Amino acid sequence: MYLYSRLLLLLSMMSLPIYFAPLQGYTDAVYRRAHASLFGGVAAYYTPFVRIEKDDFRRKDLCDIAAENNEGVEVVPQAIASEPDELRRIVDKIASCGYHRIDINLGCPFPILARRHKGSGILPYPDEVERLLKPLEEYADLAFSVKMRLGWESPGESLRLLPLLESAPVRQITLHARLGKQQYKGVPDVESFARFYEECRLPLVYNGDLATVDDMVVLERRFPRLAGLMVGRGLLAAPWLAEAYACRGVMPQDRYERVARLHERVAEEYKTVLQGEHQWLARMAEFWEYLLPEADRRLKKRVLKSRDEREYTEAVRTLFLSMKEKATAG
Repeated sequence: MYLYSRLLLLLSMMSLPIYFAPLQGYTDAVYRRAHASLFGGVAAYYTPFVRIEKDDFRRKDLCDIAAENNEGVEVVPQAIASEPDELRRIVDKIASCGYHRIDINLGCPFPILARRHKGSGILPYPDEVERLLKPLEEYADLAFSVKMRLGWESPGESLRLLPLLESAPVRQITLHARLGKQQYKGVPDVESFARFYEECRLPLVYNGDLATVDDMVVLERRFPRLAGLMVGRGLLAAPWLAEAYACRGVMPQDRYERVARLHERVAEEYKTVLQGEHQWLARMAEFWEYLLPEADRRLKKRVLKSRDEREYTEAVRTLFLSMKEKATAG
C-alpha cells in the first residue's frame, strides 16, 4: 500500500490538482474522512458553506469544520454571506478553528439564498461584491479563494467582476461553467468559461460536469494554464475518479471493494450521530443518490426502498456482490 501511495503521488504530480467540490448534504465530515482514508488523488476537500442564520452560526456547520472531525483530511472551509460584517464574523469564526485558507462562495444557485444576494445571487451587483470582499484586506495571515458561477442571468457578469476580483486579496478562482439560474440543469457553457480563462490572471480552477477521466483530460488539454479541476457529483458517483485521473485512466482493480468499505464506514458512523433507524435510512438514501450509476437499477431500487436496517443491509450486500461479479467478468 505504501508503494502504491508513493506511485500515486508521483503520478498526481504530472496531472492537475483535483479538488472535491462542496455539496450540501453529501460531502460532510463523515464522508470526507472515509473517502480520504480509502481513495487517493484529491488535493483538498472544500466544505459545504458556513453561514449565519438568525444572527447565529448553525451548530452543524461548526461541527462539520471542527479540527477533530477532519483529522487526516486536507480541508478548505467555505463561507457564504451578502454583507461585509456578516462575512467578517464567519471568517473570524473559521480562523478561530485553526484554518488559514478560506473559500468565499459566490456560486450557490439555490433560489432562497440567491434572492438574498448570497452565492450566485450577488453576481449581477458588482458594488455589492466589492463591499462584501473589502474585509478580506484585514486578514494578512489568511489565504482567500472564490468559488463562483459564470453569472446569475448572463455569463458577462463574471467577466465584469474579474478586475474587482483581481484587485482583491483573492489567490484563486474556481469557476463553475453554468449560470446560477440554471442550478444544475443543462450543460456547462465551456465557451464562456474559455472567455473568462483568457482574461483571468489569477490561478483558475474549472468546475462543472466532470464525470470521467476523459472529461478531465479534455479540459486539461484545452486549458493548459488551469490551476486545477474541481469535481463534485462525478466523485460521488465514482469515488475512485480522482485516483484514476492521476493514473491517467487506469481504474483501480479493487475499486468496488473500496466503495463497499466506504459505505461501511459512513453507515456505521452515521449510526452514532443520527437519531433512530428512520433518520439513518434517509441519510443513507442520500449517500446512494449519485453513487454507482452503472449498478443494476433493480438492485439499487431495493436499497433505496428498504424499510429497516436488516432489509437495507441485505440489499446493499447483494448490490456489491453484483458489482464485484461485474468487475470480474469485465
